[in-house]
Amino acid sequence: MDFAQLIQTVAIYALPVLFAITVHEAAHGYAALYFGDKTAWSLGRITLNPAKHIDPVGTILMPLLLYFATSGTFLFGYAKPVPVRFGNLRNPKRDMVWVALAGPGANLAMALAWGIGLYLLQGAGVTEPFFLKMCQGGVLVNVVMFAFNLFPLPPLDGGRILVGLLPLKQALLVSRIEPWGFFVVMALVVAGVISTLWMQPVMALTFGLLDLLLSPLSALVH
Repeated sequence: MDFAQLIQTVAIYALPVLFAITVHEAAHGYAALYFGDKTAWSLGRITLNPAKHIDPVGTILMPLLLYFATSGTFLFGYAKPVPVRFGNLRNPKRDMVWVALAGPGANLAMALAWGIGLYLLQGAGVTEPFFLKMCQGGVLVNVVMFAFNLFPLPPLDGGRILVGLLPLKQALLVSRIEPWGFFVVMALVVAGVISTLWMQPVMALTFGLLDLLLSPLSALVH
């Protein structure tokens, strides 16, 4: 493992990852507060302070260990989930969908913002690779988070969205998966199932959407 390459990669991705995690979790908290649950607000988790959302193991140690162990071919990590008591929401089954959507929605918005930043830098004649790669990294990180978190299995956001959309009987069946959901998701990640059957197609569609939204700016720059 090239240590210099590791430092360069960390420097490029550190800010995009911190923003992606922080805004994702804060968005859940803001949405929960809007729909009636003050749990995250009372615990000080509705904040853009990254320190409140970083998990020492899941956000720092695990990604670094995986980076070294797999030569950068496989990365996985997580932040401290923002606590939400869905029973406190005004309409729990309906509102949990919006609370769950808030995180991935924030990542999609950030991916678009990083894309805009990339084209603005290019339009301004900036050629410094570090800043251009950081913007590209910001797009990639947020698209990955957007796609991964929408996987329809609790405790991921996509699983909560699915529970909120299904009829009550089916919703209860799916929600029972949650205690083991993390281990199921990890097994599917390691087996390559999520990457092949979910991440690749969803990311391709998301990049296509971003290209469409950014096409006017791209035409101006180029």
